[in-house]
Amino acid sequence: MSKIFIVMGKSATGKDTIFKELKKNFNEQLKAVILYTTRPIRTGETEGIEYHFVSKNERDILKKQGKIIEERMYQTVSGDWYYFTVDDGQFDLEKQSYIMISTLEGYESLLNYFGREKVVPIYIEVEDGERLQRALTREKEQIEPKYEEMCRRFLADQKDFEEQNLARLGVEKRYINSNKEKCIQQILSDIVTLI
Repeated sequence: MSKIFIVMGKSATGKDTIFKELKKNFNEQLKAVILYTTRPIRTGETEGIEYHFVSKNERDILKKQGKIIEERMYQTVSGDWYYFTVDDGQFDLEKQSYIMISTLEGYESLLNYFGREKVVPIYIEVEDGERLQRALTREKEQIEPKYEEMCRRFLADQKDFEEQNLARLGVEKRYINSNKEKCIQQILSDIVTLI
């Protein structure tokens, strides 16, 4: 049976790196879901690779058509930016399994839309002190570090990924990313048994 594997976790747990490795290792078996966003395209990004870049008006039309499966909105200095998953024909669970990154809230929406038997969580975890250090190191490398935003995200993640929320959604398995290669090998091994 085809599945949708959802990579998720708090900020600075290495989700993006793990997602890229899983895509590379399961290039034929797992198709990456391309999310949509209303934020402007950045230098080096390509339409249809990182995201489908759409206007707020296009997003509103998709919403009215009932095609948005899950979405989240971030308030930025440039206005509200939406990131969302659309039922646009890219899901064919009769023929293909998929992989994507999402939040716990997004995971819940995908569970409700596709059903528990089709959606598999890959919850990445890092000890909080290590995670905070990683976030700080990453932020220091930015041209204009935004430490206040880093702290806000850290605290918001603590609330979003509370144990009661994970338990309510049946997220039991933890992939501890203290050693990237070991963590990826464990995930690869588990995915092989499910696809």
